[in-house]
Amino acid sequence: MPRFILPLLALLLVTFAPQLVAAVDPQPTATTDVVTHSDLDLLDRPLIERYILDELKHLRSEQQDLERRMTVDITDRELAVADKSLNYANVTVTYFFYIIAGVASLIAFIGWQSLREIKTNTAKLAAEQLQKITEQYENKFKDLERDLKRKSHIITKNNREIEIINEIHTLWLHAQSAQTPEQKISVYNEILSIRPGDLEAVTYKADAAMEMREFNWALSLCNRVLEVDGANAHALYQRACAFACLRQEDRALSDLEQAIENSASFKEVAANEADFANLRDNPKFDVLISSSES
Repeated sequence: MPRFILPLLALLLVTFAPQLVAAVDPQPTATTDVVTHSDLDLLDRPLIERYILDELKHLRSEQQDLERRMTVDITDRELAVADKSLNYANVTVTYFFYIIAGVASLIAFIGWQSLREIKTNTAKLAAEQLQKITEQYENKFKDLERDLKRKSHIITKNNREIEIINEIHTLWLHAQSAQTPEQKISVYNEILSIRPGDLEAVTYKADAAMEMREFNWALSLCNRVLEVDGANAHALYQRACAFACLRQEDRALSDLEQAIENSASFKEVAANEADFANLRDNPKFDVLISSSES
């Protein structure tokens, strides 16, 4: 398995875990009508969250072991190749030296040049060959060193990213267990300080602002999300709630319609949404939620 798939799977798993849980058993926002299902959800969440944390730790351990083994294997193979190449070069130069020495001795015996000149020229040629081979392998070792540094940097970066994911996941758990909207907003601010621009954190912060009945603040937060992701169904739904509470029915219905188009699960949520009390008598609202109620 390629090395980059493991951290990518971990990132995708943590990023979409809350959405998968919400898709399986959506929780109505700012409603207190159904208490039994909410209590059961709170009992089931720690099992899912514990499973995700264990999987993340297991993936991180496997990635570190894989990178360590690959680094050791690559280094051993490169050293083995270098050792064999140096032995081969040494044998080649030795035989080459013997051949030259024999030829030079023959030439000296004939009288073409002296034995000292042959020895000097042979030693010079052998030294040049050895120098050339040494330079080649120095360059190879430098390339290997740069590659190892690059891989070490990648491993360090991935470890830091996993630590950030674990920290953010812990904060999400704290937000789910918070008792008041103020406590939730404090946790969401911590998440945004670690990862600025987290659209999910901003959206849930708007949800907490709605619980505090700060409709304009919630509207501003939803607008920030929709400026980046105009098709964000959760942000559209929260903005529809804010518009409904501000008695801007047309805008509320428009946002609610887009939210339902992007995510059909919001039909059931809207049918029991207390913030839409002003829209109950509106025929268009009845049309939007009619399929979920039937």
